[in-house]
Amino acid sequence: MGKVGERTLARAPRRLRVWAGMIALGLILLLAWDFIAHSLELGWQGLSRDLSGESRLYWPDAPVATVAIFAHMIGGAVITTLALVQLAGPVRRRWPVLHRWSGRVLVAAALLTGAAGLIYIGLRGTIGGLDMSVAFALYGICVMVAAGQAVRFARTGQFARHRRWGLRLAILALGSWIYRMQYALWFMATGGIWVESDFSGAFDLVNIWAFYVPYLIGLELWFRVEARRPEPVWTG
Repeated sequence: MGKVGERTLARAPRRLRVWAGMIALGLILLLAWDFIAHSLELGWQGLSRDLSGESRLYWPDAPVATVAIFAHMIGGAVITTLALVQLAGPVRRRWPVLHRWSGRVLVAAALLTGAAGLIYIGLRGTIGGLDMSVAFALYGICVMVAAGQAVRFARTGQFARHRRWGLRLAILALGSWIYRMQYALWFMATGGIWVESDFSGAFDLVNIWAFYVPYLIGLELWFRVEARRPEPVWTG
């Protein structure tokens, strides 16, 4: 076999991984689309008209909280979508300008989403009480920290560290959808045991942490595995 044939075979597994990754991201986008569309629609409605009697999140006597929660919804839809764009390796390699600008929009939307969520929690709390408020507030802080760190290391040219924080941000940006998806899977598997309308059930109390903490831990473990390999060169 000639050198050209050897190089082609060597590249084949990598190409398969790339295609598998792109297909997986496409499937996630399809699964998340209802959540994205609903969040955009409800968020816009909440900001543009009176939803009194239609949504428990609309507070006519608390305009700041109302604006915060519906802006949070729109921001959540944006970061869910852009996280998938950022995770697409071919986009980063072939269209670096798109990668950078979508990353900037992702960071801005993440900061807005996190801040708006924290404002709402501070003013109105959450339906699940203190436990949910603490878990969701910490999640919002994690989103904002990851966004800030991703920008910080990109600007200083530390692209390996930028990549790691970018991946953390992407995982967190998918969190709102993961939270709902885990409920859907749980209902399919169990019929909804340990779930209560006031979010006080055993599954409710687990899921307020399980939609982001285990994924962050898994990512950190992956970084440790990666550290044992030759570090790739990242160029933003």
